Amino acid sequence: MMVKTRDLLGELVGEGSIKRMLSRRTSFEEELEEMRQSPSGQRKWISELSPVANVIVARCSRVLDISMDELQRNFDAEASDVIKHRSCYARNFLEYCCFRAIALSVQMAAYLTDKNFRRLTFDMMLAWEAPSAASQPEVKVDRESKVGVEAFSRIAPAVAIIADVITSTNVFDVLTSSTGGRLVFSAYDKYLLALDRIIKKMKAQSESSHLSSQRAPRGERILGMEGTLTTQPVLEHVGMSIWPGRLTLTDHALYFEPLRVLTYDKPKIFDLADDLKQVIRPELTGPWGARLFDKGVMYKSVNLSEPVVLEFPELTGHSRRDYWMAILQEVHYAHKFIRKYQIRGVEREETLSRAVLAILRLQALEELYPAIALRNESLLMFNLTYQLPGGDVILETLASMAASRESDRTNRPSPQGGMNSMSTLTIFSNLGFSPRGASRDGLLVGEIVVGEMSSLERAVRNSRNNFKAVESAQASVNGVKVEGINNNLAVMKELLYPVTEFGRFIGSLQRWDDPLKSLIFCTVFSYIFYRGWMTRVLVMLLLSMAIFLLTTRLFGQGGLEEIRVKAPPPMNTVENLLAVQNAVSQFEELAQDGNIILLKIRSLILAIPPQATNQIVLGLVLVALAAALLPSRLILFAAFLEAFTRNSPPRRPSTERWMRRLREWWVSIPAAPVTLDGDGGDKKRK
Repeated sequence: MMVKTRDLLGELVGEGSIKRMLSRRTSFEEELEEMRQSPSGQRKWISELSPVANVIVARCSRVLDISMDELQRNFDAEASDVIKHRSCYARNFLEYCCFRAIALSVQMAAYLTDKNFRRLTFDMMLAWEAPSAASQPEVKVDRESKVGVEAFSRIAPAVAIIADVITSTNVFDVLTSSTGGRLVFSAYDKYLLALDRIIKKMKAQSESSHLSSQRAPRGERILGMEGTLTTQPVLEHVGMSIWPGRLTLTDHALYFEPLRVLTYDKPKIFDLADDLKQVIRPELTGPWGARLFDKGVMYKSVNLSEPVVLEFPELTGHSRRDYWMAILQEVHYAHKFIRKYQIRGVEREETLSRAVLAILRLQALEELYPAIALRNESLLMFNLTYQLPGGDVILETLASMAASRESDRTNRPSPQGGMNSMSTLTIFSNLGFSPRGASRDGLLVGEIVVGEMSSLERAVRNSRNNFKAVESAQASVNGVKVEGINNNLAVMKELLYPVTEFGRFIGSLQRWDDPLKSLIFCTVFSYIFYRGWMTRVLVMLLLSMAIFLLTTRLFGQGGLEEIRVKAPPPMNTVENLLAVQNAVSQFEELAQDGNIILLKIRSLILAIPPQATNQIVLGLVLVALAAALLPSRLILFAAFLEAFTRNSPPRRPSTERWMRRLREWWVSIPAAPVTLDGDGGDKKRK
């Protein structure tokens, strides 16, 4: 069957190749003319389809070795009435043919190296954009043809190595970075060839004897190696020691082999599969423990006595570290997902294959676009789900799909060539890898369903729509950031102006600067407290705020107007340093005052000053009795009157006298002793 499929694919472009080289007409035009001139019994022209869609369906029928008539009859028999509706019949039938042809084509081990397969899948995208006879009947298919993101995101995930539903848009953005957002065949062709090279490289590394004794029990695949060249070393930091070595990442663990004189030492294993409370994050590195360079990755787990930092030195930037950080996290997140949703058996291998294929795609794009600073996390599906808003919904959808597939596999085997796309694991095994615990029977999954948006696609689309709002908000945040202490303080002062003015007004009322205003304020709120209307007042305030916001939204008065802030005089480096030093000194004074308060409270708790402690006990008992015997309304009323009448003309002399006595009482309380231990207790300072 595989040989026959290869021969059929070869015929798609191979027939008449010399004639096409001598002719100015494209292969598509020749196929189109051949279809129109062929006897009706051999090929059929489907009136609902556009010319390009008819050509693609004809190619699919040849790959499947069945006639176009039979393809259409099968579709009409299997599809529901909604999928066969006139408004979407052409595209849905085209998808049906494409997915069935792809499912058969990828059973060849070397399908990525077959230019006919690469051209066929690209032309499928072209046809998907104009499937109907009424859409664009004169679409040209040649080397200059381009496809958009929707077509790529629909067809490419049918071959799991090319893209997946979650990251397909980001892969497309990288491939079209130099072509104005439209994908050309040359870029697509190079991408698939790069994938083939990366897969062969991984296969060769995984089949080597390197770390075979450690990898064999779990059949681990090698995803990356670093530190084998003197120009790209990897350094291990443990405490104050630094040692170069070779770093190897598999789909289950990270291995570091310290470099000796002529060989490598026994590898250290940092497990990523088991639940060891692993922490993987970027870290600063430097000689003798100095934190100077942002080029390290820290790994910490419960079975390590101290964290390990792996440094990836490079002259400028930290792209090597970022890449390794991303692929480490991808493997870690994949196993975390497996443990959280208790995925077992074939579906566990399916999940790991998703992570592995995502890393391979990233490596291919790194090879093709070395000058572009790729956002590694956006190209790795598990990394991306932890960033996207609603990423947890995507993971839950993946888990439910895995459970559903496992149930279907147990109760009812899926038919070959149906309405669904190939599984990741099947495609991965067809590339020459033997999956653990899975049969090579061409399992089918429902990630891409003909004529429908799957639950995963809906979750991803909703998440991306929310992510656009988050990106817009983050862009606004980045746009308003200002440099310099003085400038930031000036902006903060302007933003807090309404709050500070309100605070000044309340303070003025509390100090009785204007006796008439203070008297009116105290009278009104005393009556509110006395009648127990504070809840009503709070409700009215909240409703007033809601009405104000709604009015602003309806009448368009809530536009983001720029806030004009008068910039303070610029400060030179010395002035900035002095300002920082002054701020540190003020913070130190605040910390000292806070410590004194806490130490005095500790002294009172330990009854070091007996008389003061007795007074505190008496005060606490009185407060407790008041809380037990009096209604809370009266307690709040009394507290309000105390706070806002203490500075009134009748009470001011007594208030000043009591505040003086309180300060004298507080000063008379000694602070509890404290001792600072340093250097293991050899030196003490009291």
